[in-house]
Amino acid sequence: MKTRSLLSTAVVLFILITAVSCRKEGPGGKSSVTGLAVHHDTPIPGCVIYIKYNAKEFPGTDVSKYDASVVADGNARYEFKDLRRGDYYLYGVGYDANISLPVTGGVGVTLKYNKEKELNVPVTE
Repeated sequence: MKTRSLLSTAVVLFILITAVSCRKEGPGGKSSVTGLAVHHDTPIPGCVIYIKYNAKEFPGTDVSKYDASVVADGNARYEFKDLRRGDYYLYGVGYDANISLPVTGGVGVTLKYNKEKELNVPVTE
């Protein structure tokens, strides 16, 4: 009887550990990434920043393939919060009024558990 109880406990612990370790990137965590959308050090207010979960490389320009988005504020600041640890790709689409041209670009980021990361998203013409 004692062996059966120990085996049941071991199975439950294994299932719990597996469930926790298999969590994917995305919302539901305690990490965040914030920064500015910039074109050659010029802030780009209103730039839309898209995020792709579980991506280290550029996923492409089709924004429907991204998982979420935010609009940079009047100071060009964006924030994605409550993310799980893991790999993400940030892609910005905006307009630089100084040169009257659209600008796009992105950067990959790896987030650690319960950490805030400051990262500018570089956009170019």
